[in-house]
Amino acid sequence: MARRYGLIGAGMMGQEHIRNLNLLEGVCVGAIADTDPGMRETSLRVAGDGAVGYADYREMLTREDLDALVIVTPNDTHHDILRDVLATDLPILCEKPLCTTAVDCRDIMGLSRGRSAPVWVAMEYRYMPPVARLLEELDQGTVGSPRMIAIREHRFPFLAKVDDWNRFNDRSGGTLVEKCCHFWDLMRLAMKSDPVRVFASGGVDVNFTDAESAELKVDVLDNAFAVVDFKNGSRGMLDLCMFAEGSYWQEVVSVTGEKARIDAKVPGPARFSADGKERASEVEISLRATKEVRVEEIEVDEEILQAGDHHGSTFYQHQRFRDLIVTGTGEPEVSLADGYWSVLVGEAAEESARTGKAISLKG
Repeated sequence: MARRYGLIGAGMMGQEHIRNLNLLEGVCVGAIADTDPGMRETSLRVAGDGAVGYADYREMLTREDLDALVIVTPNDTHHDILRDVLATDLPILCEKPLCTTAVDCRDIMGLSRGRSAPVWVAMEYRYMPPVARLLEELDQGTVGSPRMIAIREHRFPFLAKVDDWNRFNDRSGGTLVEKCCHFWDLMRLAMKSDPVRVFASGGVDVNFTDAESAELKVDVLDNAFAVVDFKNGSRGMLDLCMFAEGSYWQEVVSVTGEKARIDAKVPGPARFSADGKERASEVEISLRATKEVRVEEIEVDEEILQAGDHHGSTFYQHQRFRDLIVTGTGEPEVSLADGYWSVLVGEAAEESARTGKAISLKG
């Protein structure tokens, strides 16, 4: 029998989750809740026969036939929704960021203690095939001890969403929380250490600088540099540009140790490429001792690529979440603590960019 999912949130990312769940064996979308009738109806069409729509997720929670919940609502709603759904005994996948502030994340962590069903924070970038390969190589000791991680993301501006919620700091948490929580998570995972200090510089220089945006007080950063120091002495760097949709590689994740450097290179969505076609990702390994360079092209099934903007990662993440639900054993691969740390670093980076000061962290 297929596991029946209930989705809270039916916007752009909610529809990506639905398309990927449609590709996954052993699951189906049974219910969709969203306050926006247009998004709700569109998502019901994407889900296909059998899905029922709700204007209020609380009504959806009264159903007794759901096996899991997926939260895909605007960032500033996560805290209140999580407080409600933690009272159920259902497995939960919550889109990043866990909450918009570290304080709210700590509240959710406290409320979840003693809960038997898992809560998984959706950090899709861990599951991008080239990034997953990089992480495998790190686990195998290819670079030795990772000492530096550099992440470059040069991409398109934030897309238009319902009420433009993602273009305002107070609703999104700010670019360095909303967008970059992925990267703080990857840094902490790759370095196997917690961050202790963050310094960032950023600005609003190109996107949303017209008169209308100024009147609406659109204030999210569109570019930034950030440096993160870790407890074990390693360090990370982020180079973010949100007005570079012509870049061949949208993300490049580079990890260097005493033995080698590994670069995971991820192209952007096909609609932003010059020819409108999907491009393969690459992993490049540069060995220090022999000066050998190995390049591996990583192919992803076309159907999976077409299901979303995250190079297959949403599908592969859902595979792992489904397996956790089916087996009923084990822990989420991305924990509430992971979600908390990614927000804590992003929040500190936002503060650093505003004040010009390095921010020390205490987990």
